[in-house]
Amino acid sequence: MIETNRIEYKERLTDHFEKEVVAFLNYLGGGLIYLGIAKDGRVVGVENADQVQLQIKDRLRNNIAPSCLGLFDVVLEQREDVSVIKIIVASGGERPYYIKKYGMSERGAFIRVGSASEPMSAHIIETLFAKRTRNSIGKIKSPRQDLNFEQLRIYYDAAGKALNEQFAKNLELLNDDAVYNYVAYLMADNNTTSVKVARYNGRDRVDLIQSNEYGFCSLIKATKQVLDRIEVENKTLTKITSKEREEKRFWDAVALREAVINAIVHNDYTYELAPKFEFFEDRMEITSYGGLPEGMTQHEFFEGVSIPRSKEIMRIFRDMELVEQLGSGVPRILRVYGKECFHFSANYIRMNFPVNRSTEPVVENEGLNVGVNVGVNVGVNVGVNELMRIIRNSPGINAKNIGQYFDVADRTLERWLKQLKDEDKIIFKGAPKTGGYFIKKEQ
Repeated sequence: MIETNRIEYKERLTDHFEKEVVAFLNYLGGGLIYLGIAKDGRVVGVENADQVQLQIKDRLRNNIAPSCLGLFDVVLEQREDVSVIKIIVASGGERPYYIKKYGMSERGAFIRVGSASEPMSAHIIETLFAKRTRNSIGKIKSPRQDLNFEQLRIYYDAAGKALNEQFAKNLELLNDDAVYNYVAYLMADNNTTSVKVARYNGRDRVDLIQSNEYGFCSLIKATKQVLDRIEVENKTLTKITSKEREEKRFWDAVALREAVINAIVHNDYTYELAPKFEFFEDRMEITSYGGLPEGMTQHEFFEGVSIPRSKEIMRIFRDMELVEQLGSGVPRILRVYGKECFHFSANYIRMNFPVNRSTEPVVENEGLNVGVNVGVNVGVNVGVNELMRIIRNSPGINAKNIGQYFDVADRTLERWLKQLKDEDKIIFKGAPKTGGYFIKKEQ
């Protein structure tokens, strides 16, 4: 293993650590820093790894400007029976980044040149500053300032990360004028952003048979609702033979989840449009708005190079554990689907996932009603479990909205809800017309 333009090795955390991070923030495509590996590639390990990780996060939060929160991940790995810390650094959209105490100068601003971090010249600093992204949604003022964040609080509480009174500042939901920005608007309980999920009869967009909108609420809640809806659409195909029962789903569940979240996180919301998800007879299409980030090539995109369009959204989604590591989404998709599933244009990126019909002839699971051939009891159990998951992901959801996720009769849904209430697993709170269901154990 050797150092490259995108990989830096360090035996331990040094006083020059921020310099290396700044260089990768300013380098298109970012890079990786490994603590516990010598320059010659020998694995030496890191002592007190948990404490060192906390030191890293604290130093990057406080010593670099502009804020790089959401642009780095700190990951603990085991190599040769010792601990190694990997710091994933994404390229930022507010270059030049610099070490605060030295300011935006040759002493504070660095960039990656080969396998070294070199000082930026005054000319490069001025050029990058002139091109600095100023139309990011973190800079744009929210169209409304009377925002509430009860849904966001619920999700943070569920993740064990309660929000304090300074959450708007800590999550960078304020712009330079200290008013709510467009990220805050997307995360608020009420907004005009809506994610569309549509199903067509056939292979084109002529015969629309179902259209649902998930939104006008916190983007986190809308994302979980879309994931639930797509989980229902991702039916299981079953082939029963004399020896065994074979099951395959329409689409790979892991790759599909990554594609959904990637589309939502990296969507360009300056278009004032949310991603759309469309189901056809032979495929599913996911369209997110905004082409590749400026300066990124398709080759870099497929290599997993990460240039988050909104570091603020990326950070919140990672807090919610909807995103695992920077740059991990596309490689997970490519493990199952080839590069040909991606289509790039100047204004959008579209993913095309063909239906897997390799197990035909089959018994199809229609939504969550898996049918008599597979077993009525199995279908009921799957339906009730799925209902629990939907309520957990969307606290306060009402019966009408729950019904959008299931291809079953109203009486069946009522029976599932009654079963969960009788088992003391859910509770209904609020007025009959405006209230909704919550998981009982979370009350």
